[in-house]
Amino acid sequence: MVRKTKEEALETRARILATAEQIFSEQGVAHTSLQDIAVAANVTRGAIYWHFKNKIDLLDAMVQRVKTPMEEGLRRSSDVSASDPLGQLRQSATETLNLVREDPSARRVCEILIFKCEYVAETIDLQRRHHEDRNNSLAHYEAAFRNAIARNQLTEAVAPRHAAIGFHAMLYGILMDWLLAPEEFDLTEVGTNMVDTFIAGLKNTRPE
Repeated sequence: MVRKTKEEALETRARILATAEQIFSEQGVAHTSLQDIAVAANVTRGAIYWHFKNKIDLLDAMVQRVKTPMEEGLRRSSDVSASDPLGQLRQSATETLNLVREDPSARRVCEILIFKCEYVAETIDLQRRHHEDRNNSLAHYEAAFRNAIARNQLTEAVAPRHAAIGFHAMLYGILMDWLLAPEEFDLTEVGTNMVDTFIAGLKNTRPE
């Protein structure tokens, strides 16, 4: 009986997350209440509060489901033992692009975070978490570029931190552009081409 209760609780949590994802995507975070989510998920507000402290905690849990596979790729890309750090970085980026293109949930979460989540007083804690996630990504990218320099894939003329910021901005930009007009180009194909072009540019960087 205890096991069944636990399984039911997990099922309820998953249903709340899936419902919230759909409603946030349709209405935006600011215009969605926990009551809206409770009604659509056919649960009580108490059931939501059992699993999540508030709306932002719910949104963060929704994001974590998508972030997990992406973070694994990031960890691999910054592994100092990697013999091909640029290749690992390219693979990590391609996996992220492909996940967003192929997984409807990942796509909706990206749309919510980029277009439908205002940074206002209510979401200030979420903004802080997003800033931490950005810094975490930059740290992994920077480590990958430092490793690439150490293994002579790039020259010491490349500034790892600057390269990391540029790489992150490029990926964010192509995701945003595709989400605005997904029918206009293939995200993985064009995005991977951009990654290759970016890396090729770094390889051509020479001391002044």
